[in-house]
Amino acid sequence: MVELRLLVAAAVILGFLFSTSQSIRFELQSGHTKCIVEDMKANAMTVGKYSVVNPDEGQPLPPSHKLTVRVTSSYGNSHHYSELVESGQFAFQAVEAGDYMACFWAPDHKPPTTLTIEFDWKTGVAAKDWSNVAKKGSVDVMELELKKLFDTVTSIHEEMTYLREREEEMQDLNIATNSKMAWLSFLSLFICLSVAGLQWWHLKTFFQKKKLI
Repeated sequence: MVELRLLVAAAVILGFLFSTSQSIRFELQSGHTKCIVEDMKANAMTVGKYSVVNPDEGQPLPPSHKLTVRVTSSYGNSHHYSELVESGQFAFQAVEAGDYMACFWAPDHKPPTTLTIEFDWKTGVAAKDWSNVAKKGSVDVMELELKKLFDTVTSIHEEMTYLREREEEMQDLNIATNSKMAWLSFLSLFICLSVAGLQWWHLKTFFQKKKLI
């Protein structure tokens, strides 16, 4: 039992470390855009929910409180688009690694209005609906936590592989940059020596013509 509790605790801790869950509330003025960026690795699952907070509880949401939302990848691929909505959600699996951007735009109004938006964005293990997993699989609490632990360890392995690939890319970039800088240094030295040689030849020719040497 103690070992199972340790596994459960490890699952919770690792889940916090290697999965991302952003639940935020921010204000957006009409006629303006606000973007939120999330770094994701390839094949990572992500889900997001957003809604405009009603300024007057118990009353209908004002017609001016509408949003246009677009979620795109770092390559410009669109994964979600909703125009003039009060709330919405998206879910997709990242095709390529990189920064994914969720942009919120509020239509311009006169007089200007300020919208309060709630946004919940989860990626990785945090994006998995474990309640449905438990219902479909008819598993108990411990089995569910072990499934979470297994998925978390898998996510850690994928994350480490991704970081290793990024490190190799950076090393290749550093080697290429150093090589180019070395060639540029040799070229600069050659040009300096050539200019110095031409100046020396010009001065020597000048003094010879003047019969000073």
